[in-house]
Amino acid sequence: MSEPAEENVLAAGFVEALESVGETEGTGFFSKAEDDTPPPPPIRILEALLFVGSAPLSHERGRQIIRGLSKEQFQQAIEELNALYRRQARPYALTHGPDGWSLTLRSAFHPLREKVFGGVKEARLSTAAVDVLALIAYRQPCTKIEVDTWRGAESGSLLRQLVRRGLIHVVYRAEADKRDVSYGTTPRFLDLFGLTSLEDLPKTQDLQQI
Repeated sequence: MSEPAEENVLAAGFVEALESVGETEGTGFFSKAEDDTPPPPPIRILEALLFVGSAPLSHERGRQIIRGLSKEQFQQAIEELNALYRRQARPYALTHGPDGWSLTLRSAFHPLREKVFGGVKEARLSTAAVDVLALIAYRQPCTKIEVDTWRGAESGSLLRQLVRRGLIHVVYRAEADKRDVSYGTTPRFLDLFGLTSLEDLPKTQDLQQI
C-alpha cells in the first residue's frame, strides 16, 4: 500500500473533527493557508503533539487542540499510528502511562540511545535529587508542599532540576488550585531506569506508605 493510501485510511473517521480543528477560522495555528491548502488531518496533529510533547498526551489535551474529538476517535488514532509504526518497523512506539500516551523508543534501541546520550550514571543526580525523584515516582502526583513535608527540607531547586532533565513534569489536576501544581514522572524516567511502567518499580513500604 502506498503512503498516500495509508494516510487516507488513517484519517478515516475523523472527517467531522477535521472541520473543527482548533481555531480553523482566523489566526489559529491550523488555519488554512492563502492557497487554500487544507489543515492537516487530526491524526497528523495528534502525531505531531506526541512527537514534540515533553508530557504524555491524554484525550483531554487532544480535545483542547481538536474540538469535538471523541475518546473513540482518539483511541483509534493511537491504534492506527502504532499499527503503522509496526508495519514500517519504526524504532519507536506509542506507550500508555498514568497520564496519557507517549512516543518512546523500542527496547531494542535502548543500547544505542545510551551509547549516544549516556545512561543513568551520566545524569549526575545528587543524593537529594534522587530522594525527591523516588518520592515522586512512588507517590505521584504530589505537590511541592508534600515533597517538602516528606523530606523535611525545601525542594524547589531539586524539582526544577528534575524538570529540566526531563525526569518529571508538571501535572495539572482539574480540582486543584492551578498555583499548587503537582509533579509526576515522565517516559524518560522509565526509559533511564529500564522500566516498562510504574508497576515495575521495586516494592518499598517506606516510600509507598509515607
